[in-house]
Amino acid sequence: MESSQIVIDADGLIKNYGSFQAVRGVNFQVFQGEVFGLLGPNGAGKTTTMEMIEGLRKPDGGRAIVAGFDTQKDLGKVKEVIGVQLQSTSLFELLTVEEIMRMYASFYPTSVPIKPLLEDMTLIDKRNGRVKHLSGGQKQRLAIGLALLNDPKVIFLDEPTTGLDPQARRTLWEIILKLKERGKTIVLSTHYMEEAHVLCDRICLMDQGKVVALDTPRNLVKSLHSDSAIEFRLNGIDEENMEQVLGELREIREVKSVDVRKDIFVLYTDKLQDSLIDLIERSAGGKLELFDLQTRTATLEDVFISMTGRSLREE
Repeated sequence: MESSQIVIDADGLIKNYGSFQAVRGVNFQVFQGEVFGLLGPNGAGKTTTMEMIEGLRKPDGGRAIVAGFDTQKDLGKVKEVIGVQLQSTSLFELLTVEEIMRMYASFYPTSVPIKPLLEDMTLIDKRNGRVKHLSGGQKQRLAIGLALLNDPKVIFLDEPTTGLDPQARRTLWEIILKLKERGKTIVLSTHYMEEAHVLCDRICLMDQGKVVALDTPRNLVKSLHSDSAIEFRLNGIDEENMEQVLGELREIREVKSVDVRKDIFVLYTDKLQDSLIDLIERSAGGKLELFDLQTRTATLEDVFISMTGRSLREE
């Protein structure tokens, strides 16, 4: 991050749709030059929150300040300093890439040169190709390019890699990191924990319209108080003996906590070797019948589940 200058101040944002409260008093600040992630499952309120900050949706409570401008009182000024890539962007399919860039550039009093921008988006070889012939990843890069034409201070990217193949996703990650290097402030929504971990300086975990945690990826994972996870399934488990089995698992050496996700048991530990040896010894003694055993490092997904009891991937 370049400095601790506040670029976005979301203060108590609320949005209702009839009796349904989509966003319930969201508060956070975004600093100059950081990539700020909104991470949560579908329906967590990420897009609605972003749209209120962008001025596309009027809050029912609270306010949003962007680069010193109130989105409800100074919307014209806000539009001058932001660039927005929506979750789904409708593009004129029959125009060429360069034609649509020139058309969007004409909407602004000043705009950046188009050729270098196409090079940055790795679309220079597609400049004369029609939009309808672009792949999904190319269309997403074009949408980001269009959002950058006015040289915005703040860029909003709403789930930019959803539906893309791994290669296209990585290409977009590189573009986002280059924008950060140039001092841009980026607000990114995603439900991919790896994406948030790789790209974001800080992550705001959202669930059911609320902020459940906000910190750096590293600190969020450290909040679990466990470096490692042991995952496995067990034979012969039913409702009657579940509590007894959980009690047995909690007694395993150095285990900090135990989770059950459908039929998968997860043990969290700081001392993987000690816990693993004890678990296997108990299995060898006939108390537990293990299968599909694996170990891994703790992740943002684990943090989210420990705080909400739900998975990031749940619809």
